[in-house]
Amino acid sequence: MSTIEDLTDRLRGYLKPEEIQQVRRAYFFAEQAHDGQRRRSGEHYVTHPLAVATILANMHMDPESLMAAMLHDVIEDTPVTKEALSRQFGETVAELVDGVSKLTQIHFEDKALAQAENFQKMALAMARDIRVILVKLADRLHNMRTLGALRPDKKRRIARETLDIYSPIASRLGLNTIRTELEELGFEGMHPMRYERLKRAVQSVRGNRRQVIREIQTALQDCIDTEELSGKVIGREKHLLSLYRKMKERRKSFSEIMDVYGFRIITDKVDTCYRILGVIHNLYKPVPGRFKDYIAIPKANGYQSLHTSLIGMNGIPIEVQIRTREMEAMANNGIAAHWLYKANQSGEKAQGMTGASHARARQWVKGLLEMQQRAGNSLEFIEHVKMDLFPDEVYVFTPKGDIMELPSGATAVDFAYAVHTDVGNSCVAARINRRLSPLSAHLESGQSVDIITSPSARPNLAWMSFVATAKARSAIRHYLKNQQREESVSLGKRLLNKALDAYNKQYDDLDKAQLQVLLKEFQYESEQDLLEDIGLGNRMAFGVARVLIGHEESAQADSDSPVFSKLAISGTEGMVTSYARCCHPIPGDPVVGHISSGRGIVIHMDNCRNIASIRNDSNRCIPMDWTEGVIGEFTVVLRVEAEHEKGFIASLAALITEADGSIEKITTEERDARISLINIELGVSNRVHLARVMRRIRTLNNVNRIVRARR
Repeated sequence: MSTIEDLTDRLRGYLKPEEIQQVRRAYFFAEQAHDGQRRRSGEHYVTHPLAVATILANMHMDPESLMAAMLHDVIEDTPVTKEALSRQFGETVAELVDGVSKLTQIHFEDKALAQAENFQKMALAMARDIRVILVKLADRLHNMRTLGALRPDKKRRIARETLDIYSPIASRLGLNTIRTELEELGFEGMHPMRYERLKRAVQSVRGNRRQVIREIQTALQDCIDTEELSGKVIGREKHLLSLYRKMKERRKSFSEIMDVYGFRIITDKVDTCYRILGVIHNLYKPVPGRFKDYIAIPKANGYQSLHTSLIGMNGIPIEVQIRTREMEAMANNGIAAHWLYKANQSGEKAQGMTGASHARARQWVKGLLEMQQRAGNSLEFIEHVKMDLFPDEVYVFTPKGDIMELPSGATAVDFAYAVHTDVGNSCVAARINRRLSPLSAHLESGQSVDIITSPSARPNLAWMSFVATAKARSAIRHYLKNQQREESVSLGKRLLNKALDAYNKQYDDLDKAQLQVLLKEFQYESEQDLLEDIGLGNRMAFGVARVLIGHEESAQADSDSPVFSKLAISGTEGMVTSYARCCHPIPGDPVVGHISSGRGIVIHMDNCRNIASIRNDSNRCIPMDWTEGVIGEFTVVLRVEAEHEKGFIASLAALITEADGSIEKITTEERDARISLINIELGVSNRVHLARVMRRIRTLNNVNRIVRARR
């Protein structure tokens, strides 16, 4: 067990004496604050913050982070306040401790909501100071190391949360050493029996592999030395969770996974990395398509390395990573290398690399905050974040030659939103490698992507079915929610004005004091909320009108219910006006609007049997009419009875296309050996257009009958 003296000895390697004294002072403060408290294992509680600080000391973190680690449970578990910490250790340390304290578990009835709420707080805390998450990760790592004292169900819950959230965050910040240990401990906590069996299996084959590893390692090292290049070859250990995932995802046996031998070559300069790559490709045959250059194009977390796969002696598969010492430190410490290099002062190049990693981390956190602002709730937010935390990257180029990193499966829409939210919201088409391509086309590494935008374009709900990035998904949802609200408010105002017509009033003429009384009575925060509910059909316009006018005035009206004038349909109402799929109304049809809760107005044909029972209920149905020059394409279903003939469907489709109709769906059913029934779902602009299409179809000799179908 580590003591404060052990930690002090470690800190002497990179901190000044006065800084070490501050850390020691924080330890003794925490020891006094936690006096009498013990962990589940029976140890004095202060052993936990000391262990957390030791983990951060191994990463060469700054004194403020170490002090915050010592004090991270003081606000939560003792009477000490944030103000007291601020007086004793300064504002920055108090803010860090407060940030970490706010990430502790809150008790919700819904465990998923609890996790989501906590992660949302984490994003806010990280935005204020990225060191908050480093302290939290060290805290989680020590908790995972001491899981043994907990009940099995609690172990599994904490392990699952670690694998779902904390391990991916460590990966995203480039903290490979912490990520690996969190994953191993999480795997052991989630699946103890599988972990033990796999661990024993690895140990049993390790002896057999040792000789092969030694031979390959010697061959690689001799090859590098012969060319007088600086480089050290080391064997790579396979991690148990990584093995388990590969076996599960690739459906391979343990022996097949263990047949691959991994090595890492550490050198001095970037130039030497590429020279070593050429040398080992001459020694062993490279596997085509398995080379990746993460030096020229680093991963999102700042990771840099050359990856190649080779076929060694006797056909043994070999995986090799080649990187510089600075890249090795970055791979293991990620964003923490920013402080590590600051402490060691290891030169300008290292400073630049770690600075870039720090900037990437801040950019990621900024993206999290944007998603949080757009997300409807914490569960939606964490859904987006999980997408963002598990990417397999593709690298594409902008028209100016800049490199953009996107997750595997990303589309042109994802690219557009990665450039800027406004570009995504207004994109209409894309050129991939200078050729027009669908917005849903999946991107591949090396492609050049150019987005075509239009000021009048808007996001489409259909995009949600193919976008792969969290930023695109949250931006589309956010836009559509806002658009639906605007449309609902506009429709609600129109409906309320129609209801007020019976009392010779208009919404804008109403007494504002009376309106405020109504808002308070119905528990609305604003007029927009009331109008939105009316537009969505959650509240009847007629009932609101009666309350607004007042009972005395409404009693003087000639009728008990208002006589609606017809509400005009222009075809551009958006999401709060929809067209019934039972009767498929089109411009020119006599129509009526059914006010449906949560959906706004659903437009039916006047004689649709599905609304026959409520047709005369003025609270639920309102008369509608089409405006002149109504625009849009409207769906209609035709039923064609025809005699069998080879090529009939093709002739039918050609005639409909000639008449400017757009076919959405065709289904056929045989009535008997001679007659077929064809159902055609097509888009037309109005009744005149439909009549023209039907006349064209009737010109086919074997058509016996054609009718407009309804359900």
